[in-house]
Amino acid sequence: MNLILLGAPGAGKGTLAAYLIEKMGVPSVSTGNILREAIKNDTPLGREAKQFMDKGQLVPDEVVIGMLKDRVAQADCAKGFILDGFPRTIPQAEALDTIASIDLALSLEVPDGVIEGRMTGRRVCLTCGATYHIKNMPPKMEDVCDKCGDKLVVRKDDAIEVVRDRLATFHKQTEPLKDYYGKQGKLKSIDGTQGIHETERLAVEALGL
Repeated sequence: MNLILLGAPGAGKGTLAAYLIEKMGVPSVSTGNILREAIKNDTPLGREAKQFMDKGQLVPDEVVIGMLKDRVAQADCAKGFILDGFPRTIPQAEALDTIASIDLALSLEVPDGVIEGRMTGRRVCLTCGATYHIKNMPPKMEDVCDKCGDKLVVRKDDAIEVVRDRLATFHKQTEPLKDYYGKQGKLKSIDGTQGIHETERLAVEALGL
């Protein structure tokens, strides 16, 4: 099965993808990883992508699609793959359709208010990397790491203004993909607010695994 996971930033796509990779026995195909690998290996597309990245510009869709085409042609994708972080826009989805047949788009539905609570409540220790949540997994002492005793901080990505900007971008650019795949009869949606194990159960049910 060639699967796309849709959902807003903070909806839990990464956690679900890690579970489904094991359950389905297929690889996760990440455009970020593909870009880094191509640049590291100094491939023609990698060199082209690096020119844009060195200027602080987005890598054009046609370059990313070229890399994706090479990646999904590899042997480990023969039984399927889970796309991570792509497509994000309708034009990207249309380009993707020219190189791979997508069987299903699974949408994780989580209200903005829940996502804001999840992300702005996160606290991290920059010293040892431990992660906490002020409601779901609080430290024993407020803003102090249980493991090393250093101060806990809010990451820049978890600041409320940044979270709301990312959600606004998702609603404008990526959410229309639900309609795109819905019209093709390839969309299934599940409730992503029920906790990790229930979300995994709903995903397995929706995918018929």
